[in-house]
Amino acid sequence: MSVGKTIQTEDVLWQNYLATKSPAAREAIILRYAPLVKYVAGRLAIGFPANVEFDDLVSHGVFGLMDAIEKFDPTRNIKFETYAIARIRGAILDGLRSNDWVPRSVRQKARELERTCADLENKLGRSATDQEISEALDVSLHEFYQLLSEVSCTTLSSLDELWTINSNEEDSVRVLDLIRNDDSKDPLLHVELEEIRTTLGNAIDCLPERERMVVVLYYYEGLTLKEIGEIMEISESRVSQIHTKAIFRLRGRLNRWHKSTTEV
Repeated sequence: MSVGKTIQTEDVLWQNYLATKSPAAREAIILRYAPLVKYVAGRLAIGFPANVEFDDLVSHGVFGLMDAIEKFDPTRNIKFETYAIARIRGAILDGLRSNDWVPRSVRQKARELERTCADLENKLGRSATDQEISEALDVSLHEFYQLLSEVSCTTLSSLDELWTINSNEEDSVRVLDLIRNDDSKDPLLHVELEEIRTTLGNAIDCLPERERMVVVLYYYEGLTLKEIGEIMEISESRVSQIHTKAIFRLRGRLNRWHKSTTEV
């Protein structure tokens, strides 16, 4: 009975808002879905440095929720929660990015790590081990794990993130540009989207077992790093390191895929 009542309440809220667009109806919608903002902020906060305040994440996320409410089209048969979570996440990352929350030195280290992982994979024909990566970076294994913790905050991305090709900003492409979905059906776009999904799926399948498990549990099952750590019987910080390695491997493979599709 409680579930049916909740669904009815949501329907009434949306009907009222779409019919009137009144500030009161809008506020009611915002209050109804406000927990989504804390949910997304809580998941993202795990990968951020200590100087990033949780309340700041929530503040940015509220703007994303408001934008989602304004642009949501119920006729497209998409759950609002699914649509809103993407908007909230993007708004939080865009807000932090505009404040330059990641030092330039950290971004440089992240790029170096990504290039190293990609180069080793090309050379070895497989995923490089932690020892191999640390040796290629000319650091100890302990220093490598410290590096993973330091750059973990750069592995969170939004649809506005640029993929850089050949270290040339003029040869950059937004992820959003790769998955744009216009109202008109485009067979070529459909093929490209399927190829992206296939490439990403294959890249995930090729990850080492522990990294693949973390990616699946975090992105597909919606678990927090703490929950994943309990399942895998390792510390939350270790899960964060494994997640960071997985994302850098996936970035390298997707960048190579994009480069191969743009070269003639």
